[in-house]
Amino acid sequence: MDWNQLGDMILLAIVQGIAEFLPISSSGHIVVLGTWLGVKELDDVNVILHMGTLGAILVIYWTKLWQLIGEDRETIPRLIVATIPAVAIGLPLEKFGDEILASPLLAGFMFIITGAILIYISRRPVGKLEYQQLSYRHSLLIGFSQAFAVLPGISRSGTTISAGLQVGLSRESAATFSFLMAVPVIAGAGLLKAIKLIGREQAIATPMPILGIGLVISFLVGLGSLLVLLRLLQRGRIALFAYWCIPLGILVITWRTYASYQ
Repeated sequence: MDWNQLGDMILLAIVQGIAEFLPISSSGHIVVLGTWLGVKELDDVNVILHMGTLGAILVIYWTKLWQLIGEDRETIPRLIVATIPAVAIGLPLEKFGDEILASPLLAGFMFIITGAILIYISRRPVGKLEYQQLSYRHSLLIGFSQAFAVLPGISRSGTTISAGLQVGLSRESAATFSFLMAVPVIAGAGLLKAIKLIGREQAIATPMPILGIGLVISFLVGLGSLLVLLRLLQRGRIALFAYWCIPLGILVITWRTYASYQ
């Protein structure tokens, strides 16, 4: 076993588990960290790590997901509407925008935008709507915020929860709708990438045991970070993460600008 490769995987899995749910952008952190570590085939690794954090959503929200086929089935069309922008915008970017999505410099600028969004929404009054009461127009608006989060450095959880709060959802409902939306998007993106990996000629550089360790770690860390986010959101402390995102964005921009002149 390549111990350096294992060490990189453990570090990436921990970061993915933390950043997927805390509103600091997992894609941005993985792009920046993977570039700094010099990880090869980062996109392949990212697929596995996202499957781990998807498992964390399924564990925490399994009762809500189960209710979708019963008492909450009228929420399903709203989730479909909210998923449309991610498919319409995300698929072309995934296919043709590999260089854009792998840009640490872009992630740096987007970290700052994520921080600004978190500060703005923390100053808005808290709504009282439940996610079952969302209009289709508002569902679509939240969906566009999710599509925007395909850019590295834009937090999916941060933007979708913020959009939910903006349209009047309660904190709990904004988080619930955000993570219910995430299930088809993450699962669909993971499936497409898995098919792409299976269909290509060259083998995956990262051994399966190391990928498996990454999957388990991202799942376990993701469970913890999701519970932390929900507790901080209930306390109205989401803006705290802006004080990580904005300095990090400035640091990454400085790093990549300096590196471009070397």
